[in-house]
Amino acid sequence: MCYRLSMSEAENQYVKILETVRAKKGKLDACSPFPSEPLARLEAWYDVELTYTSNAIEGNTLTRSETAIVLEKGLTVRGKPLKDHQEAVDHLAALHFVRELAKQDRPIKEIDIRDIHRLVVSTTLRDEAGAYSKFERRILGSEVELPGPAQLPALMEDFGNWVAENTPSPETAFAAHLRLVSIHPFSDGNGRTSRLLMNLMLMKSGYPPLVIRPEDRAEYFETLEKYQLAGDASDYQVFVATRLDKALDDFLKFLTPALEADPPKKPEGPSGP
Repeated sequence: MCYRLSMSEAENQYVKILETVRAKKGKLDACSPFPSEPLARLEAWYDVELTYTSNAIEGNTLTRSETAIVLEKGLTVRGKPLKDHQEAVDHLAALHFVRELAKQDRPIKEIDIRDIHRLVVSTTLRDEAGAYSKFERRILGSEVELPGPAQLPALMEDFGNWVAENTPSPETAFAAHLRLVSIHPFSDGNGRTSRLLMNLMLMKSGYPPLVIRPEDRAEYFETLEKYQLAGDASDYQVFVATRLDKALDDFLKFLTPALEADPPKKPEGPSGP
């Protein structure tokens, strides 16, 4: 039997996890600036990890090591579909675009979301890349009813305004992912685009991106469906907050040896008289 938290239990757990997350974020901030070489290695790890996991959740058959071969060597893997290779290359391009957006001192706009999607499906869904679907969509195996095509422009304009007006934070990043994947505006690539938007908002607020593993797929989809059918986001919030907490642990663990060898230089205080 699968144990379920009540809404109040989940809400309390969510608050406690966010407190832990903010404490770890304080430790991360105290370590800044980070040494450039280990930071570059960590970004290269995220290139593979985020691409592999996000694509695998959607049914891509490349393993983690095969994804690394495709991205780092530009090679194809015998016996694997061409589409799976294209999805890996496209996701990497979208991730690099997201990193550049995270560095820009401006709000995220609706066009940015469309551009992320355009890159996510640039070779697998070329004719519909960056465009809202003109057809009815369904989520396989789910009773969730999605907005009709005629509703999408207004829903996305409202969502884009909400994203632009809200300061990036873990809470707004989680909410943005949940809202976008529930609008489901594109013919394909909604999950990948939503996860990239969430990680964009996390990176803009100084957090590392979070990873949702393919082995967590069932739980992840269940928490989304619980919100989409019943309006209860509490399990989803605990799910993503727990993964952000893990991301902070991984980030600090990876960088700690480099920081111990080369601690950040603190700015000097004002000289005395």
